[in-house]
Amino acid sequence: MSFIENAVARKVLDSRGNQTIEVEILTESGYGMVAAPSGASTGEHEVQSFPKMGVDASVKIFEDEIVPQIIGMDSSEQRAIDTLLHQIDGTPNFSRIGGNLAVATSLSAARAAASAYGVPLYKYMGGALASDIPKPLGNVIGGGRHAIGGTDIQEFLVISMAKKTSDCVFGNAYTHKLVGQMLKKKLPGAAIGKGDEGAWVAALSNEDALSLQVEACDKASSELGFKVLPALDMAASEYFKKGKYVYKDKSFTPEKHVDFVASLVKEYGLHLVEDPMDQNDFKGYASLTEAVGKKCIIVGDDLFVTNKERLTTGIKKGAANAILIKPNQIGTLTDTYETVQLAKQNGYKTVISHRSGETTDDTIAHLGVAFGSYAIKCGAVGGERIAKLNELIRIEEDLEA
Repeated sequence: MSFIENAVARKVLDSRGNQTIEVEILTESGYGMVAAPSGASTGEHEVQSFPKMGVDASVKIFEDEIVPQIIGMDSSEQRAIDTLLHQIDGTPNFSRIGGNLAVATSLSAARAAASAYGVPLYKYMGGALASDIPKPLGNVIGGGRHAIGGTDIQEFLVISMAKKTSDCVFGNAYTHKLVGQMLKKKLPGAAIGKGDEGAWVAALSNEDALSLQVEACDKASSELGFKVLPALDMAASEYFKKGKYVYKDKSFTPEKHVDFVASLVKEYGLHLVEDPMDQNDFKGYASLTEAVGKKCIIVGDDLFVTNKERLTTGIKKGAANAILIKPNQIGTLTDTYETVQLAKQNGYKTVISHRSGETTDDTIAHLGVAFGSYAIKCGAVGGERIAKLNELIRIEEDLEA
């Protein structure tokens, strides 16, 4: 039922208008299609998204080398398919075929297998007992690489803590609207736009943005009847220069930056902070985790890049207490799964995540449920973001049926 009969790769657009790759896999009685996203703020330890010659080179490699070998394979033999992708590539970072081609092929095989067995992907991967839907984590104010002209800090996030997933989805969207209204009132006549992920962009200091974010969360919590909590993705590697964290109006040594982030956690009641230190600063992560890790989720993204070897180092050093999971950072579903299992075995929360350059693919919604992730970072508004959010609502309906 699940033997692969045909496979196709094509160029498609991501949400920033850049080229990316989509793969379709057809089995005897199943079908899977996945389009890979791309990040703007990428970690230096991630796999390479595409070969030097770009998306066209990935498509040609797929047609010439992958298709002849993948035809006839059982799509449910995930590890064998992912091993084949590594063998065809032959590099440590998918620089020959491209990590986006690898992840689109790997995930489309899983979707085809789930389809062949007549079950949704989250149930195929997570089993009959998969039931925990991750809390949506949405971007409401943007800066950094995602919104030039905004704050130094890349993302001001909100996470709704309602019992129902649908309420969380609508709670984040409502808070996003509140932030927009508050910005227009605070900055009358100023240009207020939206960044890559649909977050508001305005000429604010980091502290002003934090104050506004917390005010919006408090107002939404009061009106909605459940907590809406503030969070950050600091993307600190983007402004770590010559050994210091350089903001527009100040700079910190690594030790002082730990104190600075800890003070933000305490002053603003931050529920979660992602990438608060440079991508190679395991020591700084460990110090921050020791300082505030009992009251705040410290998430490593650029630090870990969904890589089990880097996560192993972090576990040994006590760096962070959660890991962001982006399948295209590591290239295959098998590699992703192994990193998730290592995190869970060592008490690290997992947060499944989109990329800034997204597609309308909804696979990560299923992965978040299958992995039992604490949260899913997929934005608050925007077509490519609501593709994931609406799928979470459908999954909730399916689980309640």
